[in-house]
Amino acid sequence: MKKIAVFTSGGDAPGMNACIRAVVRTALYHGIEVVGIVRGYKGMIEGSFTPLNSQSVSNIIQRGGTMLKSARCDEFRSKEWRQIAYDKVIDAGIEGMVAIGGNGTFTGADIFLKEFDIPTIGCPGTIDNDLYGTDYTIGFDTAVNTALDAIDKIRDTADSHDRVFFVEVMGRDAGYIAIQSGIGGGAELVMVPENPDSFEGVIETLRYGRENKKSSAIVVVAEGEELGNANVIAGKAKEALPHMDIRVTNLGHIQRGGAPTALDRILASRMGMAAVEALLQGRKSEMIGVINDEIVHTPFDDAIHKKKPLNKELIKMVNILSI
Repeated sequence: MKKIAVFTSGGDAPGMNACIRAVVRTALYHGIEVVGIVRGYKGMIEGSFTPLNSQSVSNIIQRGGTMLKSARCDEFRSKEWRQIAYDKVIDAGIEGMVAIGGNGTFTGADIFLKEFDIPTIGCPGTIDNDLYGTDYTIGFDTAVNTALDAIDKIRDTADSHDRVFFVEVMGRDAGYIAIQSGIGGGAELVMVPENPDSFEGVIETLRYGRENKKSSAIVVVAEGEELGNANVIAGKAKEALPHMDIRVTNLGHIQRGGAPTALDRILASRMGMAAVEALLQGRKSEMIGVINDEIVHTPFDDAIHKKKPLNKELIKMVNILSI
C-alpha cells in the first residue's frame, strides 16, 4: 500500500485533529503517502483531496473541530454518486482509507467498501459515545467535561436563588454524556433514553428534595429522553410544583467544541495509529476501539447495528448519591 486517505464525517468531535495527526504521521513512518479528503463524502464525490505531510498536521493536536471539515452529503446515499466518488478515489491513486466519525460515517464506508472493495478502517469520532466495540469514543471525555463545567456554574446560581434547573445535554439516542456529567455534577436526577422515567418520578424527586431542606436542584436531561426535551419536562414540573422557581438551560453545540482533554488526545492518537497499522495488515471494514485499555477491532456491521448498553450501576449511583 503506497497511498491512503483520511477523512472526517458527521458531527465534529474534539480529538478528531489528534486522530488525523496520528494517521498521517504513522503512515509517513511506514513510507506511505497520505491525502486528506476535505468535507467527508461530499469531498470524495468532488475529488477534494489535499496532500498531507508532517508539517500539515503540526500544531493541531490541541485544536477542537476538524481541519478536514465535515459536511452532509445526501448524494452519497445513491449508488450513482458513490460510483463517481470511487472513480475520483481511484484516479487519485488511493488504496485504502481511514474514516473518522460515527454511525452514519461507518454505514457509508461499509456500503462503499462492499460495492468497490476499497479497504477502510474506522476510528470512532463522536461525542455521544454510543458505538458498540469501544469503551470510549473520540470527543466523549471532552464533551462530558464541558457539560460538567457548565453544570457547576449553573449549580452556583441555582443555589444562590433557590432554583431548580433542568439542564439539557446532547445524546439523541444515548445518555452517556448525561449520566457522567450528572454524576460528576451531583445532579439530583438524570434522565436518559436507556432508563424508563416518568413525570411522576420527577415530581416526587423534586418534592422529596425540598421537604428534606434542599433549596436547589439540578436535573440533567439527555436530548433523546423519551418523555421529551428539557423544556417539556420542566413545563410539566412547573404545573405540578408552582411554588418552585424552575428554569431550563440547553447546553447545545458548546459540547462539541473546545480543546480536547488529555484523555481524548491520547485515545485519538492510539486509534489513528492502530487504523493505519490495520490497513497495513490487510484488514478492512473494521472499527478501531479500546476496551479495557486494549486496542480491539470490531466489524463495521457490529459497530453500526449492535446496541451499546448503558451501565445500570451508574443509574443506581445517581439514585443513591442524590439523597
